[in-house]
Amino acid sequence: MRIMLSSEHRYPMMTGVSFGPHPKIFSSGSGHHLHDLLAKGLAEFGHEVLYWLPFEPAAPLPPGVRWISEPDASADIHHDVGVGGEHLIEFMKSHGKPSVSTCHLDRSTLPEPRRKEDRRWIYVSKTLARSHNSARYVLNGLDPSNYRYSAAKQEYFLFMSAVERAWGKGLKTAFRLAQWTGMRLVVAGTASEYSKIHEMARVCRENGAEYVGDVQGSKKADLFAGAKAFLFPTDLNEAFGLVMVEALLSGTPVICSDKGACPEVIGSEAGFVCREWDDYVAAVERLGEIRPQDCLRSALDRFHYHCMTTGYIREYEAEIAGDGPKSPGELCITAS
Repeated sequence: MRIMLSSEHRYPMMTGVSFGPHPKIFSSGSGHHLHDLLAKGLAEFGHEVLYWLPFEPAAPLPPGVRWISEPDASADIHHDVGVGGEHLIEFMKSHGKPSVSTCHLDRSTLPEPRRKEDRRWIYVSKTLARSHNSARYVLNGLDPSNYRYSAAKQEYFLFMSAVERAWGKGLKTAFRLAQWTGMRLVVAGTASEYSKIHEMARVCRENGAEYVGDVQGSKKADLFAGAKAFLFPTDLNEAFGLVMVEALLSGTPVICSDKGACPEVIGSEAGFVCREWDDYVAAVERLGEIRPQDCLRSALDRFHYHCMTTGYIREYEAEIAGDGPKSPGELCITAS
C-alpha cells in the first residue's frame, strides 16, 4: 500500500533532548510520537509511506518514509493523528480515497465543535471505543529500543504527566502514597508556560517531592528503569495511558487506578489496579510479587509498535476494500 500519514508537528516528535523545567509547545506529544513510530513500522512492513508534515523534518526519516508538503492523490489511504488534517481528508475524498483518524482522548471532554467531527475514528483502546459507541480500536505501541530494562530498582516512585493534566492524573494521590510510605517521589513533565511549571515546582517542594520537568532520551529511560514503581492513580476516563507501557518496557511495575483503559493495559502480572485508598496501600505492600521480566514481557507481547502497525494495516485494508471497520484483534505480528 501507499499510505499518506499526516500530523502537525516537526519530525521527530521525541528528540531525545530533555527540556527540564522549561516550556514545550506540545507538553505531552504522545500522539505525534506514535505517528512517527507508525510511519517507521509501516515502512518496515514493506509499505510506501508519504508523511505530510507542515515543517521540513529536523532529522532523517526512516527508510521507506518520504516527507511531503502537499497532499498526494496517488496514496491509497490517508491517516491523520486526530488533530487537524481536515483539508487532507477533503482532498482524499475529492479523489475517491478513504481517510481514517486516530482518537487519542475522550472526545466528550472537547469543545462542542470538535466532538462531532465527521471522521472515520479508530480509538486507541477497547475501553475508549466503547465509551464512544464503537468497537473499532488499535492499541498503542512503542519501540523497546528507546527504553532501558532493569531488574535492579532504586528507592523512589515515579509520576509523569503534562503539568496541565497532572491533578487529573492523580498527583494528589501520588503525593499521599509517597508520604505514607516514606518513599521518595520523582515528578516529571512540563507545560507550555513557565507560570505553570513554577507552580508545579512549588507544589512538589511543599509535598516533599522532587520535580525534574521534561525528560527525554537516556534520562527518561534511566528514570523509568530505576523506579520502584510507576504511579498512575488517574481520575480521568483514561484513553490509554502510554506512560504505563513506558514503565513496563523498563521492567517497572505500575500502580494505577481503575479508571478508563487502565485495567485494559495493566494485568496482574505487571502491577496493580486500584479503586480505593486501601487498594493503593496493599499494592505498595505487594510490589515484591511483581517480577520485572513479567512487566517487560507484558509490554512486548501487546504494546510493541509492530503490534500497533499490524492493527492499522488491518484497518487500512478494510477501508480500501470498502468493507468498513474490521473486527478488532490483538495478535502481535512483527516485521521480519
